[in-house]
Amino acid sequence: MARPRLLVLSLGGTITMTPGAGAGLNPTLGAAELVAAVPGLAEVAEIVAESPARVASPSLEPATLLAVARRIAAEDCDGAVVIQGTDTIEESAFLLDLCVPGEQPVVVTGAMRGAAAPGADGPANLLAAAIVAASPDARGLGTLAVLNDQIHAARFVRKGHSALPSAFASPLSGPLGFVAEGRARILSEVPRRPVLPTPDGEWPPVAILGWGVGEDGRFLHALRGLGYRGAVVDGMGAGHVPAQAAAKLGTLADELPVVLCSRCFAGPVFTGTYGYAGAEMDLLARGLIPAGTLPAAKARLLLALALASGLDPAACFAAYG
Repeated sequence: MARPRLLVLSLGGTITMTPGAGAGLNPTLGAAELVAAVPGLAEVAEIVAESPARVASPSLEPATLLAVARRIAAEDCDGAVVIQGTDTIEESAFLLDLCVPGEQPVVVTGAMRGAAAPGADGPANLLAAAIVAASPDARGLGTLAVLNDQIHAARFVRKGHSALPSAFASPLSGPLGFVAEGRARILSEVPRRPVLPTPDGEWPPVAILGWGVGEDGRFLHALRGLGYRGAVVDGMGAGHVPAQAAAKLGTLADELPVVLCSRCFAGPVFTGTYGYAGAEMDLLARGLIPAGTLPAAKARLLLALALASGLDPAACFAAYG
């Protein structure tokens, strides 16, 4: 029986980092070296290894991730594994989920510990990711994140700890399954949302606006002049801001699309409970778009993708309500 064929793309990150001549860790390893360090991969699948980038994940650009999406879509493979730094896995996985068509699994993985660290988790994560990407049971689930032997849906996965190998969680849904005894065990499924076009043009700048006690929004008038084409409000609680900022956000929403999120680790933006100035009903009446269950970092990507593709932002976010 022929082994599955997997495309493995390495973008950099802690999993590729080793101590160098300078201070701290830096990305040095490529896809071929990472694959060679995990002999068990050869038993899982035939591997095509490529290294489109070698950067820390905070420096990943949307253009790089869109190129990865196109590369996966163009390859005749049974699945794909994308290796990168954990800082932005939840964003990269979500963008790939939005852009990669087809039934083949796309799995994003990384490591919390460098390749030379005691107890480095990279090899185990890479092997688990390949097992999931090669599994027929993972077909049709879209993009997944696999770390610490847990399988997460791209839409719900969050990085919840800055240090532990168990950093990733899906607070709204829980993991879809896990890897044990060399097999992917899928316990639940998340229906995919519509795949959107992969734009070729310029990526539109979208600002994330964090909100805290006493913030009155005096900076909002400057966004349009700075070149931003959209904004995401990371609101308090179920999507709230101080009363003195509400009118300013309404003025901004008259100029460009503004999406309303919650800064909470889990839970949706409300749409019909609180009516006071600065609450969700007030802000939605002023033209803001509810993000549903998406956190700000993912909402920013969806808004930018909608703008780049000429789609109606409100219609795009309606699928995540």
